[in-house]
Amino acid sequence: MPVRIVSIAAHSGAGKTTLSEALLHRCGAISRAGKVEDGSTQSDHTEAEKRHGFSITTGVLRLTCGGTEFTLLDTPGYADFVREIRGAIRAADSTLVLVSGVSGVEVGTERVWATADRFAMPRVVVINKMDRERADFFAVLADIKSSLKGPVAAAYLPLGQGADFRGVVEVLTGRVILASGEEGQPEDASSLRAPLREAREALLDAIVETDDDLMSRYLEGEELSPEELHSAFLKGVHAGTLYPVIPVSAVTGVGLSALLELMVAGMRSARERGPVTGTDGQTRDPLPEAPASARVWRISVDPYVGKLAYIRVWSGIIRPGDTLRNTTRGVDIRPAHLYVVNGKDLTEVPELRAGMIGVLTKLPDLHTGDTLADPAHPIEYDPLLLPDPAHTVALHATTRQDEDRLSAAMSRILDEDPTLHFTREPQTGEQLLSGMGEMHTVIAIEKLAALGVNVTTSIPQIPYRETIHAPAQAQGKHKKQSGGHGQYGDCRIRIEPGEGYAFKSAVVGGAIPGKYIPSIEKGVQDALQKGPLAGYPLQDIHVTVTDGSYHDVDSSDIAFRTAGMLALRNAVQDARPALLEPVMLLKVRAPAQFTGDLIGDLQTRRARVQGMEPEGTVITVSAVVPQAELQNYSADLRSLTGDRGAYSIKLHGYQDVPEHLAKKVIEERKGAGE
Repeated sequence: MPVRIVSIAAHSGAGKTTLSEALLHRCGAISRAGKVEDGSTQSDHTEAEKRHGFSITTGVLRLTCGGTEFTLLDTPGYADFVREIRGAIRAADSTLVLVSGVSGVEVGTERVWATADRFAMPRVVVINKMDRERADFFAVLADIKSSLKGPVAAAYLPLGQGADFRGVVEVLTGRVILASGEEGQPEDASSLRAPLREAREALLDAIVETDDDLMSRYLEGEELSPEELHSAFLKGVHAGTLYPVIPVSAVTGVGLSALLELMVAGMRSARERGPVTGTDGQTRDPLPEAPASARVWRISVDPYVGKLAYIRVWSGIIRPGDTLRNTTRGVDIRPAHLYVVNGKDLTEVPELRAGMIGVLTKLPDLHTGDTLADPAHPIEYDPLLLPDPAHTVALHATTRQDEDRLSAAMSRILDEDPTLHFTREPQTGEQLLSGMGEMHTVIAIEKLAALGVNVTTSIPQIPYRETIHAPAQAQGKHKKQSGGHGQYGDCRIRIEPGEGYAFKSAVVGGAIPGKYIPSIEKGVQDALQKGPLAGYPLQDIHVTVTDGSYHDVDSSDIAFRTAGMLALRNAVQDARPALLEPVMLLKVRAPAQFTGDLIGDLQTRRARVQGMEPEGTVITVSAVVPQAELQNYSADLRSLTGDRGAYSIKLHGYQDVPEHLAKKVIEERKGAGE
């Protein structure tokens, strides 16, 4: 039986899970379609998903239709769960990209489209929610063509829209397909004569562009037969050189039969996708006869079963007890049991063949992105590239017992989700959890609670720094007599602003023996840990030892270390010390209609806008923004754009804090007893 692995991806709220449920029901895989609202769907089966009412993990669903076996990978819509989205698209052979018939192309649509482009993924565009009030197929189609790169063409048109959406019309043939899947009468589409004519011309252009021979004949005015056009259309969909668009309503079922026909006939199978290439240029044919290879595209930690590694078998056959080389990490594993998954159910199987999604259990040496291969024929596939975290919270254990268990519990969660980061900020001492967005960290904290570790959160402290803006000189002299050998160290230093830290000696004539210079530097470094304004570390200072004196008996390493510390402290006071704050490079991607609101909001955050890059109906705004102004940006951006914006941040450097704000920071620091 032919096998198709299809990922379903979209912006949050486009109806992926509802569509998956409808397809399962239409094909007889379930007797009744569940609802996201009441937590009864096959995909959203975890307690967290039922509680929040949206997908957090990728649902793996199996159904059979038209003599073809499908594995559907129902991805989350929230960009916070990007590792689930990218992993699932990479593990599939084709993608259904859903777009809301009301909202049109959104930031999440752009993101999944870019991911599908990265993996050269054939795709079908499904305009869902055509039964909704204000649904507009033709406006959304125009939005798709202007916003998303690629050969997009309508393969079906809607028969009615909104509450009147009752069927679809096949553009090539004019065939009417009603909600039940039965064919309607040609006169049912009489109101679509002009739109059908335009759509057919656009589709013909898209089809002939996929085939040079057809293109030549078409341009010469030769009539192409319906069979030729249909065959070329399916080949184009199969090869990813044509992206057909189809209107549906997952709720009413209109368009589902046509969509399933297209999925069966047009979407490629694992066998048909062609050789898979490793990082060293080796290839593997996606056939059972080839040497075994697979890739871990998802890790999950089940409270009862333990660690689950979801794999896509790219080639060969894997059987229980086979030795597999984890070529990413250089270790061998031997899975004792193999499973296929359907919703929340695992079913043990005797083998996993090329083109299957399987699950391996209780293997601690497996991680997201790892490649598994026959040790006699090793190969490594490209790693799963993931963005840096954008939202950070400070974690505070509720009890001492929670504190003791926090690191171990976080290790389990990080093993499951590599887009989460957990670190201790050395300057503030806070334990920081970073994720792709606010919801991402909320879900991670809920997982901690499920593991018996309770924490509270706060906005992280800003790791301010201090620096100098003028050169200065000073002496540091440490002299102490307490009976017996005393202590004596004396040095003069010059400091000046400079990038990074630098230390050198310009002492001449033996004023200070060379053996004491390293001790002076240690003292300087001690003093750099606490600046004069608010006790924050000092940076960007170049230090030169210029002169000094010593005592044959009383001088020592510790005495010169103390002298070096005193010298730096004294010099900094006269070097125009200043408070620095970390600044981030922020990139915000949102529908262009929000450009004015985004810029206005950034101006209130002391941002320096670096540029604006329009792309279709979406714009990317780049700006350098103080970290202190981005503490609640995740929630603010969601409110500003109606959850249609996304952003990324990374450290850009440090800059001076404005004087009026610096005074406030210094006062608060002193008030806290620092």
